[in-house]
Amino acid sequence: MSTLLVLVHSPLVGPATWSGVAPLLAERGYDVRIADLGDTLNDGPPYSHRQAEVIARCAAGEPAILIGHSGAGALLAPAGLEAGGALGYLFVDAGLPIPGRSQMSTMPLDLADRLRQMADRDGWLPPWPQWWGDEGLAELVPDAGTRRRFAAECPKLPLALFDELLPEGRDAPGAYLRLSHAYDEPATQARARGWPVIELASHHLAPLTDPATVAEPMLELLSQLQ
Repeated sequence: MSTLLVLVHSPLVGPATWSGVAPLLAERGYDVRIADLGDTLNDGPPYSHRQAEVIARCAAGEPAILIGHSGAGALLAPAGLEAGGALGYLFVDAGLPIPGRSQMSTMPLDLADRLRQMADRDGWLPPWPQWWGDEGLAELVPDAGTRRRFAAECPKLPLALFDELLPEGRDAPGAYLRLSHAYDEPATQARARGWPVIELASHHLAPLTDPATVAEPMLELLSQLQ
C-alpha cells in the first residue's frame, strides 16, 4: 500500500502552489492529495481550526505524511491532532507550529505594522500578491501565465487570521526543506530538534515555478521520515 501524502498550501495563496510537485511525487508511487483551504476564510473565526479540519478530511482517516508550504506549516500539527495522528510532517520553506501564539506575534514588527495599515475598515487585507506589487511577484514567478493563475487563486485575507491563537497539535517525526534565506531560522530550529534538513539556494515560490527541483529533495526527506 502506498504512503499517503497530503500537500497543504499556505492559507494566503491557493492549491496551485503544489500543482506541479504533486504528479512528480505520485510518479514515485505515493498517493498524493492536495488539501484546498480556499473556503476556510469566508465564515469568520476560528480559521485555524477549520483549516485543520479540512486537512484532516483530505486524509480521510488514513495514516498520512502532512506536507506544508509557508504559512501552512503552523497548521500541520493541529491537523495531525484532528486526524487522530500523522506519520510525520514535512515543512517546505514553512513556519513551525506555534501553539498558543498568533502569527502576528511571530512576524517582524515592520511587517505586522504594514498589515495593520493595509487592512480596510472592515478588517480585510488585499490578496497576498498585491502586497508586493506586480514587479515583486514577477521576480518570483517570471512566467506571465503561471503568475496570472497563481494570483487568481489568492483570496482577500481577514486581518483577524493573523491575530488568532494557533491551536495545540500532535507530535510526529518532522523534516525540513529550506528554499529561501527568509526561512533560515525555522530550518535551524528543525535541525536542533534532530530532524533531517535540506537547504536549497532557491526561492520561496519554487514549488510553483520549479517543481522538479523541489520534488527531489522532498523525496529524499520523505525516505528519511519513513
